[in-house]
Amino acid sequence: MSEQLAYVIITPYSLHKSRTGGIFARLITRTGLELVGARLFAPSDELVRQYSEVVISANDPQDRKIQELIRDYILKNMTPDPKTGRRRRVMMLLFKGDDAVRKVRAVIGNISADRRGGETIRDTYGDLIFDEEGVVKYFEPAVLAAPNAEEAEIKVKLWARYSDRDGGIVENTIQYPADEKPQRTLVLIKPDNFRFPTGRPGNVIDFFSRTGLYMVGIRVLQMSVNQAMDFYGPVREVLRTRLKDMVAAKSKSILEKELGFKIPAAEEKQLGEVIGPIFGDNQFENIVKFMSGRAPSEIPQDKWAEPGTEKCIALVYEGHDAVKKIRDVLGPTDPSKAPPGSIRKEFGQTIMVNAAHASDSEESSEREFKIVKVGENHFKKVVEDFYGKV
Repeated sequence: MSEQLAYVIITPYSLHKSRTGGIFARLITRTGLELVGARLFAPSDELVRQYSEVVISANDPQDRKIQELIRDYILKNMTPDPKTGRRRRVMMLLFKGDDAVRKVRAVIGNISADRRGGETIRDTYGDLIFDEEGVVKYFEPAVLAAPNAEEAEIKVKLWARYSDRDGGIVENTIQYPADEKPQRTLVLIKPDNFRFPTGRPGNVIDFFSRTGLYMVGIRVLQMSVNQAMDFYGPVREVLRTRLKDMVAAKSKSILEKELGFKIPAAEEKQLGEVIGPIFGDNQFENIVKFMSGRAPSEIPQDKWAEPGTEKCIALVYEGHDAVKKIRDVLGPTDPSKAPPGSIRKEFGQTIMVNAAHASDSEESSEREFKIVKVGENHFKKVVEDFYGKV
């Protein structure tokens, strides 16, 4: 089979109902494909109209009437709200791999009134309800995808052409009460969730959905060494200084055992002063390697700006008291100290391999946004690397 690029669009309703995590989990585990791109869109009338015009296809196995329902749904539910002019959030995911379009479509499923019990994404999250006269009463497709590789290319290129103007960290898509001032905060779903195809990234997103916050940005990220060093830079000095006593005690114990004599307290303190910063630097290198796949000491400095070999997902959440709400669901850095029901208790292993990162303050989130650049158009780059100029 030849390698293909497949897309999945998560509809505004699925995003609003926080079904994103469940959809993510099924797509990653059941297709076995690589998630290579993701972007939030607030589509314009123009983009929605052009997309609706290429939805109906003679090559789609779904009934023509279902395709017309999808076209009408797109025009009604993905355009800006006619009453307020507020744009709606749409998420687009890109998957790459052998026979990717068919695999994605098989997991998504077709739409039928006689749906089965959760076999496909649309079985679980979609709806097609008729009244007594056989007229469609309610329709929600949950997700959208192409029926074949040729049409996937046409549609992916279309969205890529609008991805600068209509995509990124979307603005003014949520209406808040007058007395509520929304915050934004950054989340990283860490590389330990992507070592093999697993539902963990989706499960982590599901946990965050409990906050009632809104996702307004997403990016698939391969952190460079430079990015990882900048991102975790504030931790470096902490590691160099706060671990001195622990390093001193451990060094004293090892030396006394090996050399067979007691080391006085003053000399123990000196061991911490000498070895502590070296140990801290080593721990910092381990963090950088965990996030980027490369330790700074392992590659030439002129390679530090290149994308790393490890994958994570960067998310931007928006809403009232966002920083605190996300941190509460995440739990403390050490999974062994995290409360039941928190992400790190459920999915974390160690202080470093702890499932996810979240900004600890508005100031931290601003600093981290500048490093991770969630709004940067990596989506379009993935499309152009695969198909050429769009």
